[in-house]
This record gives sequence, C-alpha cells and structure tokens, in this order.
Amino acid sequence: MKKLKNILGFVPGNTVLYKMAFRHRSVAKVLKNGSRSSNERLEFLGDAILGSVIAEVLFKAYPYKEEGFLTEMRSKIVNRANLNQLARKMGFDQLMVFDQKAVNIQTKHHSMLGDAFEALVGAVYLDKGYNYTKDFLLKRIIKPYIDIHTLELTETNFKSKLIEWCQRHGKDITFDMIQNTEGDSAKLFTISAVVEGESYGVGRDYNKKNAEKLAAEKACEALSI
Repeated sequence: MKKLKNILGFVPGNTVLYKMAFRHRSVAKVLKNGSRSSNERLEFLGDAILGSVIAEVLFKAYPYKEEGFLTEMRSKIVNRANLNQLARKMGFDQLMVFDQKAVNIQTKHHSMLGDAFEALVGAVYLDKGYNYTKDFLLKRIIKPYIDIHTLELTETNFKSKLIEWCQRHGKDITFDMIQNTEGDSAKLFTISAVVEGESYGVGRDYNKKNAEKLAAEKACEALSI
C-alpha cells in the first residue's frame, strides 16, 4: 500500500480492491459464489471508465474532427502496448501477484501489466467515484505520460502490420471466429489471430472488425512485431 500510495498520489481507501487489481488470473481462486479472485472484473470496469475519460479529452481537444478520427485516437491511447508501457513506467511490475512458473511476464503474457492498469482504474472508481477517478487520470496519467499530438502521427494499424509481417516471412495467417465462453453475450464477437496454426491473440468486441484489430494487437505483442 505504501508503494501504491507513492504511485497514485493518494491514500487508497478500500485496500481489498487495490490488492485485487494486481492479482493475475494465474493465482486466482474460485470463490463460494463461483466467481474468481482475479483482477478481470475490475479490468472490465476500468476499461469502460478509462475509455469514457479519454473520449471526453479527445472530444474537447479536437472539436472539428469526425467520429472515425476520434475512435482511432482513443484506440492509440488505450491499446494494450501503450498501457503495458505506461504500467511498467509507473512500477506496476513490482506490485503484480502472479504465478511465475505459469506466466512469463516478458513473453506473450506480458499484457498483464496493461490489464492491471485498467483494473486499477476500476478500483479507483469503486473506491473514490467517477469525478475523483477522472481527475486522477487527467493529472497523474494523461498529462505527464501521454502526448496526444505525438500519438496522432503514430501508426497503430496492428492488423495490417501483422498481415505484412506474415507475408514477409511466408507465414499463413487467419482471423478465426471462436465460440464465446459460457456467460458471454451471443452478440459479442470473439476472434483469434492464428499464425501457422497457433493462436497468438484473442480479441472480443461487439464489432467484428474491432475484435480482429484487438486480436491482431495482442498477436503483434506476442510475436514482438
């Protein structure tokens, strides 16, 4: 909690939430109610809160830009590679609780830091409320760590990047739709980026193209492209 206070700039209230934010699924236990004691639910919540704050920032920063541009910019800011890098800069690797035998943080599972970042946002929201979380993100994350105008010039078309890499190295690639797990909405698209018969990334979204982009992004991370 002392390390976390130094990172966040405030004293956490509900410490259980923050500990959960850094608990990877590799060490999760199944609780009596059937849920798992990992950070995945907090990650889901934090993703929505972070997206909302970033959307407002971009809406105000680019008053004359169309929806497509704003969506692309938001994707550049909240993509897993960017959040992983941000979480590492903030020292999240010192706070993660995970099974080191089951997970190698340096390989294709290293998205856990970005996942933990979103989970932390979810924890702050539940602990402090939306306005406090928004202020925290603006002052402690966006202003010191994110250069929006530099990102505007950055290319982040992961799907094209992955396809070009596969073509260059003579590897087969497909984006396969897989069946949703129990409890997932039937309207949710779950896509796997498959290179040479092996899945390197899975993306989920209510838009098929976005799900493919998310899968490609994770595959690019896994293959160090």
